[in-house]
Amino acid sequence: MDHGTHGHGPGLPEWLPPALLLPAAAGAYLLLVGRARRRNPVLGWSRWRTALFLTGVVLLGVALLPPVAPFARTDFRGHMVQHLLIGMYAPLALVLAAPVTLLLRTLPPARGRRLTAVLHSPAARLITHPVVALALSAGSLAVLYLTPLYGAATGGPVGHALLHAHFLLSGWLFAYVIAGPDPAPARPGVPARLVCLGVAITAHAVVSQLMYGGLWTAIHAPAEQVRAGAEIMYYGGDIAELLLAAALVASWRPDRGRAAPAVGAGVSARAART
Repeated sequence: MDHGTHGHGPGLPEWLPPALLLPAAAGAYLLLVGRARRRNPVLGWSRWRTALFLTGVVLLGVALLPPVAPFARTDFRGHMVQHLLIGMYAPLALVLAAPVTLLLRTLPPARGRRLTAVLHSPAARLITHPVVALALSAGSLAVLYLTPLYGAATGGPVGHALLHAHFLLSGWLFAYVIAGPDPAPARPGVPARLVCLGVAITAHAVVSQLMYGGLWTAIHAPAEQVRAGAEIMYYGGDIAELLLAAALVASWRPDRGRAAPAVGAGVSARAART
């Protein structure tokens, strides 16, 4: 555990960057919401998606600001609470807020086409492949907690910041691939995504049980803290993954046959051109 400095530099408290960045992110989203509603008052923007984005920002604030952040530096249970909030709960709320769709509605057409081209680029297709997202999120747990990497990452403020960034980005990527409402060029069908989610659930369960039993773990913390952290990871991860599964099922729109789309293809094409 890191019992050293709690700041990013002389006179700079560790909580200051998130205290500034999180309200800025919420303000930027609300600004885009207002712009989208002015551009198309009929279509507007979902209040639920706005509420979800603000919920995600609040969850990140809870994880990165006192009292949770100082507690996480000295107690493995606090670290695991941070892990769940930053890597699972907040990303799910942020993904369901559909920020990419909101941005596409507010960008000028030329910039929107450039953003769409980036989303369909080979690099984006690789990063958003379910196997890659699964490896970066669930696969990294074994590397983090069953090797000396955890001790190295939590040995200073820079390592902590990188670890939090990894949790957030990998959690956002996995939630986006599995159940995100934003466009994803390489997203497979629902059965394949359910398989990936099942593998993630299994990985969380196996790693947490190994931690609870003290097997193959490289976490330098009191045994009771590690066991309690493993329980938090096990049960808290289950709840987050059930919420992700519910979001996936809620977004599922089964094909109702191929004849109807074929009949309406010309109308759809004309509507798209209009």
